[in-house]
Amino acid sequence: MTRSEGKPARAASRPAAAHRTGPHHTGHRDRLRRRLIEGGPAALADYELLETVLFAAIPRRDVKPLAKALLAEFGSLGGLLAAEPAALAGRGGLGPPAVALIRAVAAIGERALRDQVMARPILGGWQQLLDYLRVALRHRKAEEFRLLFLDRKNALIADEAQQRGTVDHAPVYPREVARRALELHASAVIMVHNHPGGDPTPSRADIEVTRQVAQALGAVQITLHDHLIIGRNDHASFKTLGLL
Repeated sequence: MTRSEGKPARAASRPAAAHRTGPHHTGHRDRLRRRLIEGGPAALADYELLETVLFAAIPRRDVKPLAKALLAEFGSLGGLLAAEPAALAGRGGLGPPAVALIRAVAAIGERALRDQVMARPILGGWQQLLDYLRVALRHRKAEEFRLLFLDRKNALIADEAQQRGTVDHAPVYPREVARRALELHASAVIMVHNHPGGDPTPSRADIEVTRQVAQALGAVQITLHDHLIIGRNDHASFKTLGLL
């Protein structure tokens, strides 16, 4: 065979070589998406679910190492989704699009759970309420005090974050709680806050402020149904504990 006759054969091999040296994660992404669609979320590990989220924000990079690194740093998907934007920015090269996408996923999950709570009377859907509050609060790094305002049928009128504080204190003002309940024409209130340290056991300060809020609400004929403290893996109910 002459030199000129050999050229076409070498040229014909180039497309195959180019294909072999292309981005190795392209096929991986397609496989993950197919597994998620066909097998549901249970078919993917946590880091793989996170990968599918990052695909949209980081289109030209293998994100598997990043997904694993983020879960290792924040401890879990819940810890990652609860992280503040400043804590996410720059981690493993996360830019604004990826940070915004992670925050959006967190908000969608939280609001979906809140919608379930609002669709039925609170006292008849207690487990749904606890699921929602755990997602919203258990990974917070500082105490956050929230109020759930209920109508006469115990349906949720509003869920409002009143105060955010330090790792062990969020200020509560009983008169402000009563004033806001009157503004919303609420018939009952549930107090909620988290203990970032993980232990939901009520402190003396928790017990005292609950007593003060119950008095302020009672003065305007509004019931304090409960005070819930959300810990890392458990919760405490003042009503169940006989503290209310």
